[in-house]
Amino acid sequence: MSTRNSFRPGELWPDNSGVHINVHGGGVLFHDGVYYWFGEHKIAGEAGNAAHVGVHVYSSRDLYNWRDEGIALAVSDDPHSPITRGCILERPKVIFNPRTKKFVMWFHLEPKGNGYSDSLSGVAVADKVTGPFQFLRALRPNAGVWPLNVPDADKRELSAAELARLSDMDVAGAPRPWYPKQLLFRRDFAGGQMARDLTLFVDNDGSAYHIYASEGNGTLHISQLTDDFLQPAGKFIRVLPGRFNEAPAMLKHGGKYFLLTSDCTGWAPNAARLLAADSIFGQWEELGNPCIGPGEQIANTFESQSTFVLPVQGKRDAYIFMADRWREQNAIDGRYVWLPIEFQHGVPTISWRAEWDLSVFDKR
Repeated sequence: MSTRNSFRPGELWPDNSGVHINVHGGGVLFHDGVYYWFGEHKIAGEAGNAAHVGVHVYSSRDLYNWRDEGIALAVSDDPHSPITRGCILERPKVIFNPRTKKFVMWFHLEPKGNGYSDSLSGVAVADKVTGPFQFLRALRPNAGVWPLNVPDADKRELSAAELARLSDMDVAGAPRPWYPKQLLFRRDFAGGQMARDLTLFVDNDGSAYHIYASEGNGTLHISQLTDDFLQPAGKFIRVLPGRFNEAPAMLKHGGKYFLLTSDCTGWAPNAARLLAADSIFGQWEELGNPCIGPGEQIANTFESQSTFVLPVQGKRDAYIFMADRWREQNAIDGRYVWLPIEFQHGVPTISWRAEWDLSVFDKR
């Protein structure tokens, strides 16, 4: 295998064995001088949109060349397991807990045969970065907890009339003009909040956050995790109710928090969105499309959808926008779009580059 020394967004990306890297919807953890890239292992055809293998992991010291480290979390052959073969297991993210010395994985989970109706988060843990990870539980976050940023008047479960009204609505996960902005989080108070597309973020003070699409994809939630990173800590906020943001990816720059997201258009790519706040539990503002370039490119985020923001070690203000080109008809052929994040007036922007390398960050 020849050694790579650049990124080529959207092209096949071979691992150390010459096989296209298989880590879709993934994220990267830097640990002890090595980058570890976790993601969904896909198989060929439409069947690959469900989980038949599990979460794959690769390692790299330079971000260009990746070694196959195998399956970090395997699906189960037990038909009663929440992660049985054929379930939906999406967007795995892994963080390291320095207190417990454990590696913690969260992912979006839908048990086999239920479509996207359960909207669960899966949690797994390992002693070694490459696994094997042990599946701990599936849950809906923040059961019995009200969001921090809603008025007391809205902190009440639904009445029979409100439940009846909601049951007549189509809120299947895509934008609707009649979307009920103040009903779904109240409906789900007792059983826990819906959780689909997600990312994890560890702040400078060591606190960790689970950020996920909720309320029928209509609202983002930012939820703090317990000190062991294994459970919700009982503190969360709702972000832009009714705006329909998914595919969250977070970075912090200049003391400000930024979220890159997408609209909800199924497998079809759409224009990216940028959200900003001065504090993680603060007031979030939508800033628009962070992509810069020809209209046809920025209208569909360079034919991709965000999955993670990767901080580059050893370089100042260096972040990589990680995104996927989904291939619904042949899931294993999904491609990766990695592009450098640039800052203009303190705001993240993304431009297309057919080929680039890490030296772009040396010019700052």
